[in-house]
Amino acid sequence: MGNYLDFEKPLEDIALRIEELRRLGEAGDEETAAELKRLEEDARKTSMDIFSKLTRWQKTQIARHPDRPHSLDYIRLIAEDFVELHGDRAFSDDPAVVGGLGSVGGRTVMLIGHQKGRGVKKKIQRNFGQPHPEGYRKALRLMRLAEQFKKPVVTFIDTPGAYPGIGAEERGQAEAIATNLMEMSRLRTPIVSVVIGEGGSGGAIALGVADRLFMLEHSIYSVISPEGCASILWRKNGDLTQDDFSRAADALKLTAQDIKEFDIIDGIIPEPTGGAHRDYEGMAQGIRDTVNKALDELTPLDSDTLINQRYERLRHLGSFIEKGS
Repeated sequence: MGNYLDFEKPLEDIALRIEELRRLGEAGDEETAAELKRLEEDARKTSMDIFSKLTRWQKTQIARHPDRPHSLDYIRLIAEDFVELHGDRAFSDDPAVVGGLGSVGGRTVMLIGHQKGRGVKKKIQRNFGQPHPEGYRKALRLMRLAEQFKKPVVTFIDTPGAYPGIGAEERGQAEAIATNLMEMSRLRTPIVSVVIGEGGSGGAIALGVADRLFMLEHSIYSVISPEGCASILWRKNGDLTQDDFSRAADALKLTAQDIKEFDIIDGIIPEPTGGAHRDYEGMAQGIRDTVNKALDELTPLDSDTLINQRYERLRHLGSFIEKGS
């Protein structure tokens, strides 16, 4: 049945009843079949009702859902003949960033993404999707390789942020992120980025300087997490609560719908009812179609036009109001 969040409790109750009925029901029993059909329709309507009025904090929880597809899940579903490449050629290989060549829509592309891992062992191995400097340097090495062979770059963003540990700082975390921002801004090949879960701070932007930037419907993009924001602002008042996190999420305006309203992204990719984790293949198809359409627009452009358009896009990011003195 998978994992259910607190606000999905009505769905979990229905799923338990469906599972019990399937387990106890006899094959070919018309009464059982009719009840199953009724329950499945009830589940569909309940899911649509819950997901039509999600709060920003609830969307944050969905973006972090333990069953949500990660970069490698999408890469394996949308790319043929994917070959993963490793190492930054300077220090080591960072499992929190994955990348390699694959065929998407009949064209060879360089696919790069944050990888969180699933299960305790894999999460620790992937450092919970928090890259070290060598992860960003590996990503940049692969982007330069794509540029050399005139292949587009597709990145998947899904990280709570760059790892803030002592070793990461000693090896130049800030410099690695800053270098990626600079080099991506002038990379002479198309770049398409998709926020598939969490887009956290500079750790996300280091893979997000693109010609086209998209977000999944229930993903988030923010300079800080709601918990981090609440801790800075309100911890002195006592222990933090879910209400504090919800209040912070509302203040941050971090959902895909908020970010689109600010003209920071180029589009929102709809998710299956119940979230991307309810239908991996359906979500992958949506991403594939969006990426292919963007690359169809970008690949005919010569490199000078591509860079100039990217520059203008970055210069005009966001929306603001000017007020007189």
